[in-house]
Amino acid sequence: MDKDVKKPKTHVSTFRFALNPQTRTLCVGKKEKENGLDTTKMMPMVNNKLGVSPTTDARQTQVHALTSPHFKQPLQDCTVFEGSDATFRGVIAGSRPLGVSWLHNGEKVSSKNTSFKNGVAVLDLIQCSRENAGTYTCTAENTAGKQSSSAVLHITGKATKEVPRTQRQQRDKKDKVSTDIREINPRTKVSTSEGPPVEFLDPPEQVEARVGKQARLHCDFRSSSVPVACCWIYNRDKVVVGGQRVSVRSSKTQSSVEISQACADDTGSYTVIVRNRKGSAQHTISLSVVDRPDPPASPPVVSKLSTQSLVLSWTGPSYDGGTAVLGYIVEVRQEGPDKPGSWTEVSSRCKNTSYHVRSGLKPQGQYLFRVRAYNSAGVSEPSQESDCVKMATAKEKKEEPKSYITVTVDTKHKVKDHYSVHEKLGVGKFGQVFRLCHKETGAVCAGKFYRARTSKEKMAAHKEIELMNFLHHPKLVQCLAAYDTRSEMVMVMEYIAGGELFERIVDDNFEHTEPTSARYMQQILEGMQYVHKQKIVHLDLKPENIVCVDTTGTQIKIIDFGLASKLEDSKPLMVMHGTPEFVAPEVINYEPVSLETDMWSIGVICYILLSGESPFQGDGDAETFALVTAARYEFDQESFEDISDQAKDFISSLLKKDRRCRLSCTEALAHPWMVSFTPLTRRPTKSLRKEKMKHFLAKRKWKKTGKAVLALQRMANLSNRPDSPGSSSEEPVWSQEAEEAIQSLDQQLQSEPYFQQALKDTTLPKGATAQLRCLVNGYPQPEVKWLQNEKPVSQSSRVTVEQHEDGLCSLVLSDLKPSDAGVYVCRASNKMGKAMCSAKLKVET
Repeated sequence: MDKDVKKPKTHVSTFRFALNPQTRTLCVGKKEKENGLDTTKMMPMVNNKLGVSPTTDARQTQVHALTSPHFKQPLQDCTVFEGSDATFRGVIAGSRPLGVSWLHNGEKVSSKNTSFKNGVAVLDLIQCSRENAGTYTCTAENTAGKQSSSAVLHITGKATKEVPRTQRQQRDKKDKVSTDIREINPRTKVSTSEGPPVEFLDPPEQVEARVGKQARLHCDFRSSSVPVACCWIYNRDKVVVGGQRVSVRSSKTQSSVEISQACADDTGSYTVIVRNRKGSAQHTISLSVVDRPDPPASPPVVSKLSTQSLVLSWTGPSYDGGTAVLGYIVEVRQEGPDKPGSWTEVSSRCKNTSYHVRSGLKPQGQYLFRVRAYNSAGVSEPSQESDCVKMATAKEKKEEPKSYITVTVDTKHKVKDHYSVHEKLGVGKFGQVFRLCHKETGAVCAGKFYRARTSKEKMAAHKEIELMNFLHHPKLVQCLAAYDTRSEMVMVMEYIAGGELFERIVDDNFEHTEPTSARYMQQILEGMQYVHKQKIVHLDLKPENIVCVDTTGTQIKIIDFGLASKLEDSKPLMVMHGTPEFVAPEVINYEPVSLETDMWSIGVICYILLSGESPFQGDGDAETFALVTAARYEFDQESFEDISDQAKDFISSLLKKDRRCRLSCTEALAHPWMVSFTPLTRRPTKSLRKEKMKHFLAKRKWKKTGKAVLALQRMANLSNRPDSPGSSSEEPVWSQEAEEAIQSLDQQLQSEPYFQQALKDTTLPKGATAQLRCLVNGYPQPEVKWLQNEKPVSQSSRVTVEQHEDGLCSLVLSDLKPSDAGVYVCRASNKMGKAMCSAKLKVET
């Protein structure tokens, strides 16, 4: 119809001409209204393309003067969050005037929430509560008849608002999402627009249990339908089943796993998958089974011996007991012919793997030492005892500076010919490090035993020894000897007892300020300046490779030149190794490296030294690499609030994406930040906080400890969680056993149809509207057919058949006639079976 034709009769006539008009359902919540969905503008528009002439239209209008109401757009079921708004709309056609009324579960709805305009009936519900759930019926009536349309409102859990986070917060800690909806079974698609099929109710993220005690993992949930099937998967690999120590219990509202006499092997991630006929959800709980730690792996070693003091150093426990080691207890026993003495505590608050004994020792006294580790679960057994130590009779003279040694590889002797080999100090990709003691002088050294089975591995070891002969500087660890036999290859190094610099900094007795940090950076730069003058690039600078000379002073040394290389002008060097957090962009991009590659790593070390945080640490190596290659970092306001602008500028001058723009060691030593903290400069300083540094070291400990197999396994399990900070953006992989268990949940839900609510006999007057309703359950969703007196019921303008996902089935008969009376049967069937129910409808004339 042309736009200038506006007669109401033409609207009615054209619509009546449509033989089988399409109907469209509509139910929207507040969100749709905000998105601009306005059904008042959805009235049918008359189109002259139907070919109806005005003359024919007039004749039709005269013949059909009155039409009974019918819903061109019936009401539609909808689901909204508790506390949100919902709106039901129905588009009604029929002769005017039309009267519209609303019912909720059979009760009249207040007219203040309803409206009827331009053929659209609207019911608005504000801040829905559980009481608003149920069936809503809209009835339209005029002198020619009446018709009704019904729909169901579902109320689900409360909606939550996402809180904005800073870039660092997004990197450091993902929002923990308790409900993780996925398409676990390929045949099941979860529709989030109608709310989650399963909603977990404040489930735990982590559970800790003591060894030998009971561990209980429990999740409450709310399911949008029943029945419900559950299963638990351990480490995304094994299905958790009941047994002698394990019990699994599930119901329609909760599921739990109970493990009696928990042991370390039970540590890991446990994922519960809950499935109903509408979809599924999962939640992962990390279980830590904690015990007191193993004893320290090595006996304490003595250094810096004087008349009344000495320094003890040892190696941490092989296994931490499932929770972080909090510290160490140092014990001493005096030896002697008269009275052996008993073990007494020297210190119970030692946080590091070294301790300076300053009191309680007598000149010429003989002592044994041992150490215990402790965590939140208890104190370990003692370590092996140290060798018997005899205190000096007079203050030792300061050692004369040692001359540097140019090492020649000894191919005639074995290391054991000259050194006694003691406890293991560490493990790496190259091999292992042991404490050595020279058989003649008694000097303590460290022996780097290479895994040199192949010629390639031997060449790499020889390369490191050759490079060490170029690196004679006080700030660099020194090579003292080297042995190469058919069975083994060993490099003898200085034994440096002070421990890692960062471990030293977090000690409660150590003052950590910006000036002290600048002095440490100055020493690193002085050492690397000498390295770079030899045209050697380290390529593995990180906190673990910066160590203190002793436990009392502030002198440091740079160690581990296993990845170092000598640069050649005519031959570009490209490498594919390093530590993700500290490696420079050119390494990741596989571009030529240079001396400036080390400067990037020095910038990262300085950033961590001042803030306790890693500038490029992402959720997994992939994100870390992306942040590094983009040179994207920020000075977090909280972490750098006490740090000077000069320090930030120093870091920024090193963390340049273009390596040509980075400071050299010489330029860095001349930077204003370095110059401002010379010994001649005095200015007030503020102690820096150590909490973040401690957290940084704790995370790195798990990654670098070769002995703590269970601890590493625990971290690997945690990183496989979909919501964990170290997880990949890709969907983690289930094992075949887990996949089969998850898919079997669908089979467990399958059941033949049964009527939870049957049809009821009804007697109504002629012209009224009958609603025959029943509730049928079964999975897969049953197919429903209606019969009247054993004959199929067909839909028409008076007869409407509806079936909802929640099992509600209805047959609506408007404008009842005597022929509508009879026995109505609802038959439901699926592949599991069939069911039926019936009722009588009487029509009074």
